[in-house]
Amino acid sequence: MNPPAGTARPTGPLSVAAVQARAVPGDIAANSLSAARQTDRAASDGARVVVLPELHLPGYDLATLAADPRAQIPVDDPESVTDPRLDPLRASAQSTGATVLVGAALRGPHGSLTNSLLAVRPTGTVSAVYDKQHLWHSDEAALFRAGRHTGVLDVDGWRLGLAICYDMSFPEHARAAAVAGADAYVCASAFASGNEHRARVYLAARALENTVYSVFVNPVGGPADRPCSGASLLYGPDGTLLTEAQTDKEQVLTARFSFDAIERVRGFLHMLEEHRTAGTAAVAP
Repeated sequence: MNPPAGTARPTGPLSVAAVQARAVPGDIAANSLSAARQTDRAASDGARVVVLPELHLPGYDLATLAADPRAQIPVDDPESVTDPRLDPLRASAQSTGATVLVGAALRGPHGSLTNSLLAVRPTGTVSAVYDKQHLWHSDEAALFRAGRHTGVLDVDGWRLGLAICYDMSFPEHARAAAVAGADAYVCASAFASGNEHRARVYLAARALENTVYSVFVNPVGGPADRPCSGASLLYGPDGTLLTEAQTDKEQVLTARFSFDAIERVRGFLHMLEEHRTAGTAAVAP
């Protein structure tokens, strides 16, 4: 079975690392450096894609983000993010050949702030590739502008559908990425301690209903009033758990994605191929 939306089939497997990391609130330089070290470690184990949590660069601490402009990254051109504090990540991506996805708070040229994912490429370029579409209640909505566009990133012929935390709660979000040709649904998150069970339900369902791989990357630590406890997860295209992290400790999870596995699952599960983009509701008399 061919991939959806007329996309080409990946020619080989893809190793993806989910980095369950701790961040220093407000310190982009320190968090960039630690993320680069984690990238080096993951790439030494063969990872071609390294994913870090939501808002990892400033830390998921909304009070600090709102009060301290230094916790934000100024962006004039989303295709070329030049903040020198990202240099360790640039160097790591260039030396390892890995693509890094990392959460950041981006301040646009017109002053709006977005909860975004940056892609750090082996070429050394850094670009803003996705803005969170579903903001978590008034806490985030008061601070960020919601994104409007589906994010799909190409790496080694694989198409990665991008998501941030609360996005995963909406089935149509992952479906839009899958219809656009995504082979995996990658969700950088910051689920507060005690809520990780929701991600376990959501990401298994998003994988199964779209017959794609799914990735949940969650941090450890954070502000005292909103700590996170990890429990990162990766699922196969039939919703099978591939690997999971422990709680309350930094850890790197790596899984090898195979398009052969996607094709096997799509050989008997046709939900993506047979889904209806619109329907009518029948009301009984």
